[in-house]
Amino acid sequence: MREFLIILAFLIGAPSAQAAGNGVYLDRVYINLNDRAALQNGVRLFANYCLSCHNASFMRYSRMAEDLDLSEDLVRENLMFAGDKIGGLMQTTMPADDAKKWFGVTPPDLSLVARSRGADWLYTYLRSFYLDPESPSGWNNTVFDHVAMPHALYELQGSQKLVAMHGEDEHSGPKFELDLPGKLTPVEYDKSMRDLTNFLVYLAEPAKLKRYGIGIWVLIFLGVLGTLAFFLKKEYWRDIH
Repeated sequence: MREFLIILAFLIGAPSAQAAGNGVYLDRVYINLNDRAALQNGVRLFANYCLSCHNASFMRYSRMAEDLDLSEDLVRENLMFAGDKIGGLMQTTMPADDAKKWFGVTPPDLSLVARSRGADWLYTYLRSFYLDPESPSGWNNTVFDHVAMPHALYELQGSQKLVAMHGEDEHSGPKFELDLPGKLTPVEYDKSMRDLTNFLVYLAEPAKLKRYGIGIWVLIFLGVLGTLAFFLKKEYWRDIH
C-alpha cells in the first residue's frame, strides 16, 4: 500500500518540467528519502565535491551516519575530509576570507539550501553549467546567470556548450551540446544529481526520516481507534436505530 501511494504521488507530479516563478525553466526531480542507497551516494558526492568549499554547519557527522545507516568507521575513512571528530559539524576547512578573495563571494552554507531553493531548482542547477569564455571562472549556469561558482562536478559530467536558451518554444528547457565527455554518461550523471539533491533535501530537514517512521504507526493507531469508535457508536445507537 505504501509503495502504491508513492507511485501515485509520482504519477500525479509526472510532468517532466516546470517554469520557476522568475521564468527559469526547471526539471522536476523525484525525491525519496526512504531510498538509503540514494542518500548514501548523495553524501559521498557532497563530501567529495561540495564540502571542500561549502559548510553544512547544521549537521553532525554522527547524526548523518545514524540516519543513513553508515558505520562511524566508514564515515571517518571515506567522508571526513574536513573534520577530525565524528561528533563534529560538517564544515569546510577553507577560510571564509580566502574564499571571498578567490570567488568574489563566500560560498553559502548548504544546510538549508533545499528549503530555500527547492529540490527542482537544485537538480536543474547541478545539470545546467555550460562553458562561458566571458565568465571569470569560465563557466555559467542557465538557472543562476553569472554564478560565481565554477562547475565543481565537471569531471563527472564533462563540459557542455549552450546551444539555445529554449527548445522548440519558450516553455521548454535550454539545449546543450556536450563538448567534452566526463567520467559518467549523461544518464549516470543525472542519476547522481538526483542522489545529491535527495541528500540535500534530507540535510535541510533530517527529522523527516523520523517523522516518516512515526507517521506509519500514527496512521495504524488512528485506523484501530477509528474502528473501535465506529463499533462503539453502533453499540450506543443500536436501540435508537
